[in-house]
Amino acid sequence: MKITKDEVVHTAELARLDLDENSINRFAEQIGDILEYVDTLNSVDTEGVIPTSHAIFLSNAFREDKVKESIGANKALANAPENKDGNFIVPKVIT
Repeated sequence: MKITKDEVVHTAELARLDLDENSINRFAEQIGDILEYVDTLNSVDTEGVIPTSHAIFLSNAFREDKVKESIGANKALANAPENKDGNFIVPKVIT
């Protein structure tokens, strides 16, 4: 499957990329090669292969939730450079 230069230009415009003619030709060739390689995967016999979302089997690694005592505001703020009235004081980032 080949990709045209017009498709590369259109995609570059959508991504707001400024490509020169040399880059457009190079990308069209490289993307075309990639699409041709991916197209070869259609010839692979997948009969009897169960579709999966991952290459390996995964199991949930979450631990069981356990209710614990909170550490409390004083401990949470103990290493804060600045705090006031039980809150962290941070620099203003929005002007």
